[in-house]
Amino acid sequence: MDRWEGRVAIVTGASAGIGAAIAKTLALKGMKVVGVARRVEKIQALVEELKTNNPKGELHAIKGDVTCEDDIKRIVQWTRENLGGTDVLVNNAGGGVLKKLSEISLADIRKTLDLNVVGLSLFTRDAIQDMKSRGVNDGHIFHINSIAGHEVLKWPGTEIYSASKHAVTVLTEGLRRELRDMGTKTRVTSISPGEVKTEIAVTSGMSEEEAEKLYKSRPYLEPEDIANALVYALAAPPHVQVHEIIIFPTGRP
Repeated sequence: MDRWEGRVAIVTGASAGIGAAIAKTLALKGMKVVGVARRVEKIQALVEELKTNNPKGELHAIKGDVTCEDDIKRIVQWTRENLGGTDVLVNNAGGGVLKKLSEISLADIRKTLDLNVVGLSLFTRDAIQDMKSRGVNDGHIFHINSIAGHEVLKWPGTEIYSASKHAVTVLTEGLRRELRDMGTKTRVTSISPGEVKTEIAVTSGMSEEEAEKLYKSRPYLEPEDIANALVYALAAPPHVQVHEIIIFPTGRP
């Protein structure tokens, strides 16, 4: 990770769970991190927490909605003006709803696709354009995907979420080819976890009791496990493209 010290990463969905773990880990590793979320006060609390750990890097809290193109442009521009520009983008913000296809509303379909696919694509586009304009040839794009991007989950109501994550799998390979054809050494990595204990179960529509029962019934990963996987891919030698990481909790049924 030495070559990444002092360089700049944007992490979306950094207010909790996987995003917060990634933002904290990268700051501790010496990077300047821009944490993005609608609940910016949670990132600000993480900034204060980090100060007690004497991080080698920095964490900056920026309020933003990744489904809003104007917010994306504002964040990329703020990062350039204040920190020199984006070198690493972590597209972590995501979510879904537990709704059957025969019952799901148009609003819930659009919400899932805007968050998991459209926002990810627009942030990637603007980050790459920023890198190109600055002559950055060795950046890194991360898509925090899901095992749902590689299989159809058995839980009813997860079909739209799974469809959005299958799109992320396709977008990852498409971006790899595009970066190759551009002649850049910028890399792209998809990280696809199995069950991780975060807020996503509740935000998808489960009650807190149902979510707790779910996690007690099966093995699960911690957000820090995903952050460590990202560091592994980021720290790989420049000639190594870690394209996809699938992570299961040991003993997953």
